[in-house]
Amino acid sequence: MWDVIADEAAGESPLWGEALVPESERAPSPVFSPLAPDELRLGLETIYEGYLVHYGAPRLFSPPDRDTALLLGDYLYAHGLVRVARTGSVEAVADLAELISLCAQGRADGRDGDGAAWAATAARLGQGGLDAARGELRLTGDGSALEALAREAAGDEQVSEALAAHARLVG
Repeated sequence: MWDVIADEAAGESPLWGEALVPESERAPSPVFSPLAPDELRLGLETIYEGYLVHYGAPRLFSPPDRDTALLLGDYLYAHGLVRVARTGSVEAVADLAELISLCAQGRADGRDGDGAAWAATAARLGQGGLDAARGELRLTGDGSALEALAREAAGDEQVSEALAAHARLVG
């Protein structure tokens, strides 16, 4: 999965190739993709890497400046959505677009809860049932309903591992 993300990005633009961390220094560890259906995992991790380029510690890339980071993160978002769209799951694309928007709004507002949003979206990707919990996070900053949905769908241990890894990567 990691070579595909890195190789395709480098093939798209020399700028993305230059932003790649040397292979020996990469930290290719899945975070939320183990919660998702197999056919959606590559797209999800591509989008998550874009999120980390914007807001955290990316595992594959080290952009030289903020402008490159912004463009690279957006490229990874778009490329991940394209991957998911190729599976034919319009619902999964809509879930991920909503997740990207929700997390951007939360970051702009200085609010926590993005880990719960990622976990619930990954665990219920393309299945629906997240609107009320997303609304609660958006309006009150409370991600507990999203976390509960994630745990119900994927199990406590997997969600706890994903949330701990996420916390290490975004602080």
